[in-house]
Amino acid sequence: MLLSRKDSDSTDTAFPSAGGTPRATGLAETTPLPGPARRPAAGPAGGQAADANSRKLIVGQGISLAGEITACDRLVVEGTVKVTLNQTRAIEITESGVFTDGKAEVEEAEISGTYAGELTVRGRLLIRATGRVNGTIRYGELEVERGGKLSGKLALFDPKT
Repeated sequence: MLLSRKDSDSTDTAFPSAGGTPRATGLAETTPLPGPARRPAAGPAGGQAADANSRKLIVGQGISLAGEITACDRLVVEGTVKVTLNQTRAIEITESGVFTDGKAEVEEAEISGTYAGELTVRGRLLIRATGRVNGTIRYGELEVERGGKLSGKLALFDPKT
């Protein structure tokens, strides 16, 4: 537990030599230091907490990631990725996001940035007005906002193939 003093009387904290544990001595009154507040996320069922097993990965602006991502519920790309997605439910590429030379098979995708590669969306593929999608694209349902760009080899998703 982290401690802080509430009064200004002289108190010393002893730190033993290597291998020991710091200990507070002579504290008149102690309180735990404030930590990050844990608030339950509002879920779709009227304010209930989100699923505790939810796995979300955010690749922030200015970050590049290459490799393979497995067992992620939702991938949010704000930076640059060159990956293969396995067992991922959804992908979101923001306006600043770039997904290149990759492969993804997801349930749903929302593209506001750039996607280039092989993309299979079993459900809904939404390309926003700022979105650019190029490559081999298979989709269950397609929506393209005015200004969105889609090019390459396109096919309707067939779960039998």
